[in-house]
Amino acid sequence: MTRSDPVIEWLLDSDPAIRWQVMRDLIDAPEPEWMAERAKVETEGWGAKLLSFQDEDGQWAGGAFLPADFDPREWRERGQPWTATNFSLSQLREFGLDPASERARRSVELIGANARWEEGGQPYWQGEVEECINGRTVADGAYFGVDVSAIVGRLTGERLKDGGWNCERCNGSVRSSFASTINVLEGLLEFERATGGTPQSRQARRTGEEFLLERSLFRRLGTGEPADERFLRFLHPNRWRYDILRALDYFRASAMLTGAVSDPRLAEAIQHLRSKRREDGRWPLDWSLPGRVWFEVDDGPGKPSRWITLRAMRVLRWWDMQSSIRP
Repeated sequence: MTRSDPVIEWLLDSDPAIRWQVMRDLIDAPEPEWMAERAKVETEGWGAKLLSFQDEDGQWAGGAFLPADFDPREWRERGQPWTATNFSLSQLREFGLDPASERARRSVELIGANARWEEGGQPYWQGEVEECINGRTVADGAYFGVDVSAIVGRLTGERLKDGGWNCERCNGSVRSSFASTINVLEGLLEFERATGGTPQSRQARRTGEEFLLERSLFRRLGTGEPADERFLRFLHPNRWRYDILRALDYFRASAMLTGAVSDPRLAEAIQHLRSKRREDGRWPLDWSLPGRVWFEVDDGPGKPSRWITLRAMRVLRWWDMQSSIRP
């Protein structure tokens, strides 16, 4: 792929948060070039805009998981709000805010000093109780240089017998969920990238990956039927939600970190991903989550999505490059 490709040109005609990832993942730009583009996330476009909404105490919307002005009726009538600290920080990680920047370091310091989970009042970087939330907290903390090893230790001990995780474990669930599992896997992967991981965290990643691979990323183990038709429809931002593109992007990142060869059990999901490509080479946003946001980063469901296209293209590029070395 080159800059002259129409789809690449379209992706590059975008926000720094997308451009630097296109440069790194799709056109193999030299590291100094994509790093310079990545630095713009702090001062231009979506990254700068999201940072402008940050409270003086380091939080967003005055809360850890929920906005300070949250009313339960809002969730029922308009959907879950996505403006509080947990989701805003995850979005900055996705945008690629440089964790070494002064703004990033100051933000995580302020969040550690001032943010408290609504569930129990504990400090933010001690984690919450739900595995989904803690998986994202580990991913954010590890990315931004926070010691989240204690949360990692809890997560590795909360695996279910089938190898994955479920936020409903504390309510008696004994079967893992796709969504909880991918949230935790992403966190453990980021922790491993930052620290090398622990024997326990690496083993937990393997069993969590196996949970998804045994099910071809979307099927029920018992019947072979899709566990949820929405897993085959792409959304962005995912927040805590699961789809096969999120899982494929995770397996790509995992393989690139460890040097593992791509698993053939991803093939069905890859085939579905190819089938979703439009004639113009782009992928659409299939749906988006309701609820309060700071601003939109796509043009809406049914329209071409730069985020979905970026992620799909880098997954397929990785898969196709692996095809020559897979057994």
